Amino acid sequence: MDLGLLSLPWWGYALVALGLTHVTIASVTIFLHRHQAHRALELHPMVSHFMRFWLWLTTGMVTREWVAIHRKHHAKCETPEDPHSPQCYGIRRVLLEGAELYRSEARNAATLERYGHGTPGDWIERKLYAKHVGLGIGVMLAIDAVLFGPIGLSIWAVQMLWVPFFAAGVINGIGHYWGYRTYAPNDTSRNIVPWGILIGGEELHNNHHAYVTSARLSSKWWEFDLGWLYIRLLAALGLARVRRVAPRMRVNWGRAGCDARTLQAITTHRYHVLARFANTLQQTVLDEIRALRARALPGLNDAKAQEAFQRWLQREGEALPERDLAVLHQALHASDLLRTIYAMRQELTALWSRSSSSTEQLVGQLEDWCQRADRSGILALQEFSGKLRCYA
Repeated sequence: MDLGLLSLPWWGYALVALGLTHVTIASVTIFLHRHQAHRALELHPMVSHFMRFWLWLTTGMVTREWVAIHRKHHAKCETPEDPHSPQCYGIRRVLLEGAELYRSEARNAATLERYGHGTPGDWIERKLYAKHVGLGIGVMLAIDAVLFGPIGLSIWAVQMLWVPFFAAGVINGIGHYWGYRTYAPNDTSRNIVPWGILIGGEELHNNHHAYVTSARLSSKWWEFDLGWLYIRLLAALGLARVRRVAPRMRVNWGRAGCDARTLQAITTHRYHVLARFANTLQQTVLDEIRALRARALPGLNDAKAQEAFQRWLQREGEALPERDLAVLHQALHASDLLRTIYAMRQELTALWSRSSSSTEQLVGQLEDWCQRADRSGILALQEFSGKLRCYA
């Protein structure tokens, strides 16, 4: 006997649960993440407040806490201060206990003070949303129970588990552990799948770490960001305004030298450049490692050594685990070719870090880098140098 106001077939209840959780995910990615944490877009107050109210009902999350913890994650990514790094806590703990890690960091007053600026502090936030976080969840439970009867308790349980598992666990855990990388920021962020549907586009986590303030998380034509689709619809209705999106890389294949436009392009798209460097040089590096392993060098005779070099091509040396660094230093000592590639990568990353140098000096250093790459005798490095000159 149905005790709720609405009587549905089993699949109707499943669709209701999926729809309600989807509104929550959309609110997390659009309001909390892209609007509040990174200021990538502006939202109409009506939309902003609806999403804030909905998150109070379905998650009990406080905007200031979520934003502060997420900003700290970017500022301290994969260091001991990262609130939820699988490299520090282990993938199992982040995946299964991500909500507990979030609550633990939310009690850190210093985190909230330093990273929680610019979030709502109006009367309703102070007196209701932030002060009575359990009340909203209780109200949602009552609504589900009244509308759907006993089955409403199951729908409510799904709502309560959805964000802690998928947002706190899957994105923060798997998004730094498994998937593909389009860009090479100095972390282990990965795109879980190219179709950001189930978690509103947050699946494209590597793209986000490369262009943190972009309102659009997709970058390739075959990637799909559902959150971005919703943002475009809101913008078309006059309910949102996009402030920033990741710029598109332009290539002029007819160019033969470096100029200020080349420098600006590789600075803006530095994580794309580093990813291209890694992809172009990877086979050359792996062939050299195999040659070193044939000489039976200690520490280079297992698959982990190969994985260490693949990670090094994607990240700065100092960000690697100690074991990877030991393997890297041993191989560099034994190979002129690897030393050359290593040095050229370090010099390339230094180009966009030299804030005291003038544009003319940096352009000259970039051209010198390309000329030395051409003279290196390493075919893959020469190929990469030719492509680098064409960025515009």
